Amino acid sequence: MKFTVTDPSQTKRLGEELAAQLQPGDVVLLDGDLGAGKTTFTKGLANGLGIKRNIKSPTFTIIREYQDGRIPLYHMDVYRLEVGGSDELGLDEYFNGDGVSVVEWSKFAEDELPANYLRLKFTRQDQLGDNNREIEFTAKGQHFNDILASGALSLDE
Repeated sequence: MKFTVTDPSQTKRLGEELAAQLQPGDVVLLDGDLGAGKTTFTKGLANGLGIKRNIKSPTFTIIREYQDGRIPLYHMDVYRLEVGGSDELGLDEYFNGDGVSVVEWSKFAEDELPANYLRLKFTRQDQLGDNNREIEFTAKGQHFNDILASGALSLDE
């Protein structure tokens, strides 16, 4: 499933819509270039979970925890682990825990990923405009296939 967004508010709205479908233990992977919309999407997802705190990129902290929503949110940026080390973070405890795990730059933690997840690939479409992005959703596992098939995600107002 692919969406083309033309401004950050659409990216956030997709995150909000997905949040309504998520449950504890869900893992969402966000991959794409710098500035492609991964953290913007996570802000929308957090809003959809009822989290009121400001969402910041966890680039330097690696993991940020937000406990004040319908479900806890564990926002991870594993970019700095490109030389290894993700196995020492205890990611499986988050993945099997009571919250939703959002992992930016998931290729750097590939060996630690669970069997089931939803991957979003963000691609900048700068030739079409500064804010244009293509967001491709790929499900691995029945739960996420059901979410995509449900029609719950849409750019329609």
